[in-house]
Amino acid sequence: MGFADLPPGQHAKEMRDHWWWRPGWQVGQRALTWHLTFEGQTAFHRLVEGYQRVLARFPGLEPVPVSWLHLTMQGIGFTSGVAPADVARIETAVRERLAVLSVPTPTFGQVVVADEAVVLPPDEEGEKAIRAVRAAIRSGIGSVWGVDGVPENSSHYRPHVSIAYSNRTQDAAPVVEAITVAGEQSVRLDVPTASLIELHRDRRVYEWEVVAEVPIGHA
Repeated sequence: MGFADLPPGQHAKEMRDHWWWRPGWQVGQRALTWHLTFEGQTAFHRLVEGYQRVLARFPGLEPVPVSWLHLTMQGIGFTSGVAPADVARIETAVRERLAVLSVPTPTFGQVVVADEAVVLPPDEEGEKAIRAVRAAIRSGIGSVWGVDGVPENSSHYRPHVSIAYSNRTQDAAPVVEAITVAGEQSVRLDVPTASLIELHRDRRVYEWEVVAEVPIGHA
């Protein structure tokens, strides 16, 4: 059961290795995708690092470096299968659509232990705003490739920021207990841009180069 399948407020019972190779992925593979990233969000970084200190006692969890924190939005495809001209057209279409939205201001704080990661979902209002950004990105891709050509499921999606990935099969209960004892903190932040990135996972961490930073709400 993935995070999107967990009922709100519930945790997974067991965790598994996140770093298995998904179909099409291998060392050296690169993918174009849209993420929200958190450069310069020092208060958010402090929140994450506080939780990561609590999780440091678990060797089966690998913390996400704050420089690589991200909220996955919408994939485009592997670089080998996407024409550069299409990337440019998609960027332009998405830029037009994001310009008329409001800047998302999610609050993060609640921690959920999911099947492959410990994650921070946004609050309800933040989730609505993030979903609106994703819908605009999907609309931009659809304007170039057609509605049926937009990758990924339109509804099986639940926004979150992973703060530590599981690297083995393990009981989730001790992790749940640790974060419960630690108590909940929260941070509200502005997310003024969406990032089109070229992503890889060659070193058991998601790393990327930015292709374009697209403002949200700057019409």
